[in-house]
Amino acid sequence: MKLWACIFLASLAAGAAAHLQTDPMLDFHWELWKKSYGKQYSHQKEEGARRVTWEKNLKLVMLHNFEHSLGLHSYELGMNHLADMTGEEVAALLTGVKIPHQLDRNSIYRTHPGHSVPDSMDWREKGCVTDVKNQNGTCHYNSTTRAATCSKYVELPYADEAALKDAIANIGPVSVAIDAKQPTFFLYRSGVYDDPRCTQEVNHGVLAIGYGTLDGKDFWLVKNSWGKYFGDQGYIRMSRNNGNHCGIASYGCYPQI
Repeated sequence: MKLWACIFLASLAAGAAAHLQTDPMLDFHWELWKKSYGKQYSHQKEEGARRVTWEKNLKLVMLHNFEHSLGLHSYELGMNHLADMTGEEVAALLTGVKIPHQLDRNSIYRTHPGHSVPDSMDWREKGCVTDVKNQNGTCHYNSTTRAATCSKYVELPYADEAALKDAIANIGPVSVAIDAKQPTFFLYRSGVYDDPRCTQEVNHGVLAIGYGTLDGKDFWLVKNSWGKYFGDQGYIRMSRNNGNHCGIASYGCYPQI
């Protein structure tokens, strides 16, 4: 029995070692990536674990971008500053929106048929959007945060993308909540994000500052809070008119000033 126990434990140790093996062909690229994002780790064991995660994400990015080159995806991925983290880690550290069952709405937004709605909008062009920030911790956003200093705020109709477009065009940027759990989200680099695994169970607060169409795909222009290394200088284009993709139109609101 002791012999079998020793063999079993030895096999477990060998399996664990194999699991943590890294590709020496990527040593230069790992060091280059660390230098690019100022990465430092407290001890060798931590760096080894991060390296394994980084290589898994690198494989995901390379395969996805290869499929993108074949026309299978509308967006590309990249090895940004979050590429040494798992999807579970990113979700635990950088998301955390909880939507109450009963929202305390001050008023409900209603579209105005007489108002003109342009085909595209980007409030950055009008100087109405602040610089991208890095939240550095769990997201505590809720549907009223952006209007916290105002006595009143307006809640958009649930899952109504037409109302969200109308509000962005005629009012301004709108706070929204989305599902940001997928690795394809935190590794997004460019294009129109459209992952069929994205759900309408929202967990992250962002700001919709515009909309438009890119290569025939409608998108929402979204400002994130994960720093300028995320996505396209801190922004992501998310699929629009696609069944409320990632729940983006479920809990929109803006302050009534």
